[in-house]
Amino acid sequence: MGNIVWLASYPKSGNTWLRAFIYNLLENPARPGSIANLPAYFEDESKPRWYQPYLAGSQASALPFGEAMVLRPQVHQDIANSRERGSIFTKTHNMFGQLGGVPVHNMRVMAGAIYVVRNPLDVVLSVADHFGLSVDEAIEFLGSEETGTPTNQENVAGYMGSWSTHVASWTAQPCPSIVVVRYEDMQDKPLKAFGAVAKLLGLDGDRERVRKAIRFSAFSELKKQELNSGFVEKSPNSRHFFRKGTRNQWTESLSDEQARKIVARHFDQMNRFGYVPPRFRSLQTG
Repeated sequence: MGNIVWLASYPKSGNTWLRAFIYNLLENPARPGSIANLPAYFEDESKPRWYQPYLAGSQASALPFGEAMVLRPQVHQDIANSRERGSIFTKTHNMFGQLGGVPVHNMRVMAGAIYVVRNPLDVVLSVADHFGLSVDEAIEFLGSEETGTPTNQENVAGYMGSWSTHVASWTAQPCPSIVVVRYEDMQDKPLKAFGAVAKLLGLDGDRERVRKAIRFSAFSELKKQELNSGFVEKSPNSRHFFRKGTRNQWTESLSDEQARKIVARHFDQMNRFGYVPPRFRSLQTG
């Protein structure tokens, strides 16, 4: 059994919120933990420093997509080897499976995972803001099986596939070592949602500690910290990393045609998680 616990999600689905909760739960600080600590506290499999040792002097920022995929299992082994004892919480936005016969995640070093799923009708708005896309372009982004992120100065290329493929890859097969949390439950049923995370970490017995970590990582607290001090993970395309954080933003921002297109493309996975609006249930396939 490995020691990497993946903190997984499709982009803009609550990964940073999850990390903030885990940080506050594990560290148990007297006041809300700073979001400035998150990048150093958690590993990130996309960071160029993990790939650089294998590039014979060339820069990771020029690493082609295919070569990044081939190197990834070794990178995961290196992340696992970087700590002798204890779990290593590692952020990933990649789908779970194989690409070109190469595993996207190294199963030999995996101890478990926490996967956050969010309504794609809301995800599409955050994706558009984060990546500098129009809403229609973001709809295509979520719907394409070719979707990935490029290599740049900050991150090595990743592969997500479509929103549906991503969600199914992490959640379709029940697994006791993978905890699945809905973003909406993190808002509406925080003790249940974050309590499941705490249980995986063996800290669910101290309810007051869990409640404090929930308060200290509230979206309003994270947004306040960003407004006061900024946040290194903010996209240059966005005014803020933490935007609204509310559910059902799509009802005021998407046209009926745009919403219908998303539901038609992702009906099966949306239906699994209770995301299909009643007026679109007729779009069910099969």
